[in-house]
Amino acid sequence: MPRSQPASLRARDWLVPLVGLALAFVLGEAVATHHPPAMDRQLLAWVSSHITGDLQQAMVLVYRLTGKTFTPVLVLASIAFLLLRQRWRDLILLCASTGGILLIVDVLLKPHFDRHRPPDSLIPLDGRSFPSGHAAGSIAFYVAMVVILSVDQPQRRLPLGLLTAGWVGLIWLSTLVVRAHWPSDLIAGGAVGLAWLCICLAGWRTIPWPPRRP
Repeated sequence: MPRSQPASLRARDWLVPLVGLALAFVLGEAVATHHPPAMDRQLLAWVSSHITGDLQQAMVLVYRLTGKTFTPVLVLASIAFLLLRQRWRDLILLCASTGGILLIVDVLLKPHFDRHRPPDSLIPLDGRSFPSGHAAGSIAFYVAMVVILSVDQPQRRLPLGLLTAGWVGLIWLSTLVVRAHWPSDLIAGGAVGLAWLCICLAGWRTIPWPPRRP
């Protein structure tokens, strides 16, 4: 059962968010001219030339599923699960991490940097490119769920973490295959997602809550 007394802040609770946001803004300034760095072009060209045929179509499916089709359903199902279990503390963590990252990326950062998506995408796309909402959202949601699902049973943390890492890696790869994002978009999105998740987890750990009923 989680403790009811607040925990103290750790150095990484503020250091990781600072480093993540700094990395995102450094990358943002580097790509602000809309001319992608050579590494962006080379990595995207390598992915396009090596992932073709059925594998390419599978990656397109992963991208579609983890966009506006499947992910909202998964988030709502997770919220319903926590509501039924009356896990209010974990529910606030999930809503803050997933809802907050959408606002940060789509409302604040993308309009600020205003970067165009890569050309020749495999599916119709709109909106801005930097930072990647797919990358940020996958970190904020899936890692938060690993924490929530393993809080009472720590032995789950490693297998859930490995599964999550593999799935998030597929999501990131799918965005490159579809040509929805440049590689630097993913790095910045992942950094922002991790930074915001750490802030949410710090609050989740340090705010006192009454003990949850077994």
